[in-house]
Amino acid sequence: MNVLLELFIVFFKLGAFTIGGGIAMLPLLQNTLINEKKWFTKEEFVDIVAVCQSLPGVVAINMATYVGYKKKGLIGSIVSTFGVTVPSFVMILIIAKFISSLGDNRIAMGAMAGLRAAALGMVVVALIQLMPAAIKNKWALLAAIVAFVLIAVLRVNTAYVILLFAVLGIAVTMVNSRKAVAAAAGESGAPKDEGGESE
Repeated sequence: MNVLLELFIVFFKLGAFTIGGGIAMLPLLQNTLINEKKWFTKEEFVDIVAVCQSLPGVVAINMATYVGYKKKGLIGSIVSTFGVTVPSFVMILIIAKFISSLGDNRIAMGAMAGLRAAALGMVVVALIQLMPAAIKNKWALLAAIVAFVLIAVLRVNTAYVILLFAVLGIAVTMVNSRKAVAAAAGESGAPKDEGGESE
């Protein structure tokens, strides 16, 4: 199948059947992009989520644009973004037309309550599935906990938290790189064991 057509179909389906926003889309995206299409590894997918989550705008659209660009350049990003936005665009037009008559409808309100619960469940599934790939060491675990406390408890602006951990991530990577270089230099400069050599 043509890659552009695949991109459109994948993101059209995601846009049509994902309830609860971009984060709720993650389990479906992970299954489609990693397990079915095999376009990305789990680690690459986590990187995509991190990049798209840290940028302004809707996560679902950011991810569609990013994935489309990675697979087929600018035209791929346009096709993917169009695919993911068409279902919600059409649905919101229909809902907007009839929303006033559904305001006190018990069936509609019950359906919305069920959809909200399902969306929360999808977010939890995404969290569980992505955690092993995202948290690989003590630093990553500590960063996740601190970020949660800053946002959920201290109500720090998410943009500031993202910026903080981007800087910290660069600093930790540079320190680890220097340690690795120093360790390699130390090993290369160590005296060789000549005890096994014959005279």
